[in-house]
Order: sequence, then structure tokens, then C-alpha cells
Amino acid sequence: MNAIVLLAAILFILMAIIGGKKGIRSFLALFFNFGVLLVTVIFMNDPKLNPIYLTLIACVAISAINLFYINEMNSKTKTAFLATILTTIILLLFILVLTNKSMIQGFGEEEIEELGAYSLFIGVDFVKIGASVIIMSTIGAITDAAIAISSPMREIHYHNPHLSRKELFASGLSIGRDILGTSTNTLFFAFFGGYLALLIWFKDLSYPMGEIVNSKIFVAEMITILIAGISVTLVIPITAWITAHFFVKKA
Repeated sequence: MNAIVLLAAILFILMAIIGGKKGIRSFLALFFNFGVLLVTVIFMNDPKLNPIYLTLIACVAISAINLFYINEMNSKTKTAFLATILTTIILLLFILVLTNKSMIQGFGEEEIEELGAYSLFIGVDFVKIGASVIIMSTIGAITDAAIAISSPMREIHYHNPHLSRKELFASGLSIGRDILGTSTNTLFFAFFGGYLALLIWFKDLSYPMGEIVNSKIFVAEMITILIAGISVTLVIPITAWITAHFFVKKA
């Protein structure tokens, strides 16, 4: 616990020194986002509430915190927020079908031993829970990519107000191509970093490669990382189009 407090204090000091007021707001946003996730999980235990609706509400709240609270309400955050919500809705429809067809909901064989003492009849639709987990895992990457595109596009339009909507849109796509590779690789290595112990365990148990790539845990995480990559890719043209349309129309 002392180590956590110490690391949190170091993080706060560095963010305050380097980021100033915005860095302090970013630090506080971590706790706000955690509060949103905690409340969402608590309400998901109620079988009368639909986890998908709760996830959408949580995504709206998290996006608002990350965009409006940290960067304040302005033209770039408005367009990024709209692009984030639109991308999330499009992905949610796709993820619901994918989760149902791929049968990745619930727990894998490797987790059954630890859960053997508990009852699994909790009255919750695990297909919807699985879809909610994937969406919640990607919302941060979607918001980050959206603001990373809308912010430089606003600067481009400010210094070159004569640009047409098509030219501004092309500039946004060019910016998106630059961040696409780094964003997808960040998500990919975050997965392997978080599940390195699981991969080592698979090796110690002499799992053949075919059994590893078909295990529920591995497949569920790979689908999550691939959908996160799809979401980052999809939000680029959506943000570029919305931002170009908004700025040119406003001008």
C-alpha cells in the first residue's frame, strides 16, 4: 500500500510539473474514471438492468471526463466527443454479434479451479457482459485517437482558414496514418505485457500451439486487442470528417 501511495505521489508531482493545471486535471480524471467503472460494475449486478445500456452510459461519462474535464469544452473536444460516441455505437453492434458467435463469454478452463467454490448462477447475461468488457477496454484508445486528430486539425484550420473541407479532411487522414501504427502497437504490447504470465504458464503446461490459440482466455484477449485496433482505425476517418465538416461550416 505504501508503494502505491508513493508511486501515485510521484505521478502527481510529475504531471503537475510537466502538465500544469491540465496535468493535475488528468491525474484527478483517473479517479473519476475509476469511480465510473466501479459504479457501472455495481449496477451490472442487478439483473433488471441491461449491461449494454450501462456500458453506453459509462462510455459517455468516461469520454466526457477525458475530453471536457481535462481539455475543457471547445471545438476540438466537441468533435472528438461526437466521433468517440459514434464509433462506440458502430462497434457495439458489431461486438454483440461477434461475442455471441465466437462463444468467448464466461470463464475459461484455466479459471474454473479458482472459481470452483463459487456459484456461477448469478443471473447475468455473460454475452452482454463480454461485449461490455470489450467496449470498456477500447473506449480509452478511441478517445485518445479522436483528440489526437481533432486537436492538430484545429491548428491547421486556424493557420490555414482558406483550406477546403476536402483538403482539411485529407490533412486529418494524414495525421491519423501517423498515429495509427503506434496506437495499434501500444495496444498489442499492452496485451502481451499483461498476459505474459499466462503465456509462460501455457508453456510450462506444455500446451501445443493449436490449444493455446484456441483457448478461451487467449482468444478473448486477442479479439479484444483486434477490436481495439479496429476502433482506432475506424475513429480516424470519422473524426477527420466530423472535424472538417464542423470547422469549414463554422468558418
